[in-house]
This record gives sequence, structure tokens and C-alpha cells, in this order.
Amino acid sequence: MNTVTLGVIGAGRIGKLHAENIMKMPEAYLKMITDPYMDDAWAENHGLKVAPDIETILSDDEIEGVFILSPSTLHAEQIIQAARAGKHIFCEKPIALDPDIIINVLNVVEEQGVKLQVGFNRRFDPDFKRLKQAVDCGKIGRLYFIKITSRDPAPPPLEYIQSSGGIFLDMTIHDFDMVRYLSGSDVYEVYAAGAVLIDQVFADAGDVDTAVTTLKLKSGALAVIDNSRQAVYGYDQRIEVFGSKGSITAENNTATRTILTVSEGVISDKPLDFFLERYRESYRVEIQEFVRAIREDLETPVSGIDGLKPILIGRAAQRSLDEGKPIKVEQID
Repeated sequence: MNTVTLGVIGAGRIGKLHAENIMKMPEAYLKMITDPYMDDAWAENHGLKVAPDIETILSDDEIEGVFILSPSTLHAEQIIQAARAGKHIFCEKPIALDPDIIINVLNVVEEQGVKLQVGFNRRFDPDFKRLKQAVDCGKIGRLYFIKITSRDPAPPPLEYIQSSGGIFLDMTIHDFDMVRYLSGSDVYEVYAAGAVLIDQVFADAGDVDTAVTTLKLKSGALAVIDNSRQAVYGYDQRIEVFGSKGSITAENNTATRTILTVSEGVISDKPLDFFLERYRESYRVEIQEFVRAIREDLETPVSGIDGLKPILIGRAAQRSLDEGKPIKVEQID
């Protein structure tokens, strides 16, 4: 079995998670990791070789693929650097917030003939994959409607809000991708409504903390997404797909599946309280699929175009919110 040699750029919270997952895979070898603010104790504890900079990783001929897990503002530049160094690339979302920048990045990736996978990890969640299988196999018949609920347990810090690009490009972007993934259709038009109901800090940043987005799909189906930056009971992640033969639903993950039924009421555990817990398996599988794409020379399961289109939807949603009317989504193939 050929082992894929990898490098990691960025060792923050998500970088550490990906690095630890790579080290558990027999088909992958993590040779180097770099971060200007490296947690040296963590790296030493895991026996990792720390590179002084990104150039050291990109100039290493043994490294076939790199994980770009740095701050979002660096993604586009680092993808271009990695592509020109001949490395296959896994990049966390977003590639960039500007579609023109993303298109330029994708052109460079294509010119250099390397693979690019974007980190929309929810596609690899076992429950959501089951929804996709039900749609693709015709279990629910003709797709009529997708309903997604996505609510964070607590608002992010102010500095994150100010640089996030807003709720649609930061939070709802995952849900836009999920609509495309489950339906197999592009989004044609969006109508978004939003409000500041949780914390004035969102208004001060020119954002909202509560939103509902209605989407018309090219296939004719509809979707609705509701988002909140604060659900006091936990990380609320639910999806229903409804069609001509029935529906299929993915409910929240909980610490246990036990339900206590007594005279006082019915009691179960609250949803898991953190995205790293809720999507632990999906983070592992998306890395596995990236490594497999390199080993077997396959297309990556989440392409650069898949990274671009949710940005286009998000920008249309923001414009819809600002203008108070439906907005057609720019179509790019």
C-alpha cells in the first residue's frame, strides 16, 4: 500500500484536529506542520516535525499534498503557492469571499494539474450521507423540499464576527452547500430575512444573528434554512428532505440515545454542544477521501466549483437581505 506524504499549514483548533486524524491513518504520513503561533508543547507531545514556514513544506519533494488550515484571508494565496509547487491541496472553506479571486485560484489549480478539495465536511456526516442516498435511490420520490435548521450554541467573539464575512458567508455557507449536495441541483434564486435578536454586537458589525433563507432550485424544488447564532440547549443540526413518496429526517446527535419516559415527562440528552464533537466522524472521513483521491488518482469529492457556488449563493442572500427582495444567483459552471 502506497502511503501519501502530507504537510499541514496552520495548527489552530481545526489544524490540530486534522493533524491528529492524519496521524491515525495508515495510508497517510504527516511529515511536517507549520504555524507562526505553533503550540510547541502540543507538537512535541505528538512527535511532529515543525517547519519554520510554508516554503519549507512546499519545497519538500516528498510531500504530495498539503492541508491549508490557516486563517481564511490567507487561503487563496496559499492555494496558488501550493499549486505552483505541484502539491495536491485540501483547503478549509472558504477559498475566498470574492468570487473573482476564487475563479483566479481555480484557474491556477487547473493550469498546474493538481487536485483541490474544499472542506465542506458535513457532506461526510453519516446521517447526512444517508439522506443523500435516499434521494439518489428514489426512496422519497421526486424531491419537493429541503428544510435545514442550523443553530450555534453560543455567539462567536467580536473579532471573529468582524472578519467572518457575515452570517451567510460564514455560517449558512455550510447549509447552502448541503442544499446543493442533497438535491444535486444548483440554486436559482434566494430570498433572505434577518434580524438582530441576540446581541447588538452583530448590528454594530453590520450583520444579523438570526436568519431565514428561502431558496428556489433549478430542479424546481424548494429549500428553507433557519439559522441562529445562539441556541441555549446546544448545537442544533437537523435536516428534513421531503418528496412525492415520503420524507427522511436527520435529527440531532446527543451524548446518548436513551430516553427516559416517566409521569413527569419525557427526558433525553440535549444536542452535543460543539461542532468538533457533532461532526467528528465527518472530519475524519473527508481526510480519508482526500488521501484516497491522491492514491488512486480520482477526482476529489468536493471540488473547487463546490467551493465557489455557496459563496455566490451567500452573496445573493446578503443582497436579498439588504434590498428586501428575491435575488437571482449568478450561474457559473
